[in-house]
Amino acid sequence: MPRTTLMMLALVGTIGALTACHHAGRAEAEEQGGCIHIVMSTSEGEIKIELDPDRAPITVANFLKYADRGAYDGTTFHRVVEGFVIQGGGWTPDLHERAKADAAAGRKDQPIRNEWRNGMKNTRGTIAMARDAGPDTATREFYINVQDNPKLDTGREQTGNAGYAVFGWVADGMDVVDRIRHMPTSPREVGGVTDGSMANVPVTPVVITSVRRAQTAAKK
Repeated sequence: MPRTTLMMLALVGTIGALTACHHAGRAEAEEQGGCIHIVMSTSEGEIKIELDPDRAPITVANFLKYADRGAYDGTTFHRVVEGFVIQGGGWTPDLHERAKADAAAGRKDQPIRNEWRNGMKNTRGTIAMARDAGPDTATREFYINVQDNPKLDTGREQTGNAGYAVFGWVADGMDVVDRIRHMPTSPREVGGVTDGSMANVPVTPVVITSVRRAQTAAKK
């Protein structure tokens, strides 16, 4: 076979590997060249997640920034709504906001641009960024959809006329996600106030012990 043909085939193979995550979807094999693999260890078990930097480059880079510096370690899933989502990454078991502690230490969260039009939808098993009402207000908190949530893909007035950015999906561990979503919850006060923001806190804290890239987690 001519050398130029071999080089072309090699180039095509490389491009295919780099874009594998873009085309794969959750049902494909774990090892996809374009995906970034994350192991989220929790008090209820491990959740393996594939991130798609092809379609959500800003969001993935932001999530990895927090994961790589250990900012998610010791936080909880503080919002668990059985027929909606499990949300976490920002609060400790005693309901202290990790972002405030970081800001006091001179490390303030920086909001990111909302990549909600990237083609990925808020379907069961996907991971997306939580945010305030404004469209570009996501920082560190994330959620996992426990069912299809099409309303989160739609721009509405109360959500800044924008949807919520999906940036990956659970590759393995939905049994852990389902175990978490069925846990009993209760309203909790934060700073002496019950304002609805902590209306669905698990009675037994669900602790995120670590969030690591799969290669790093395997070396432990």
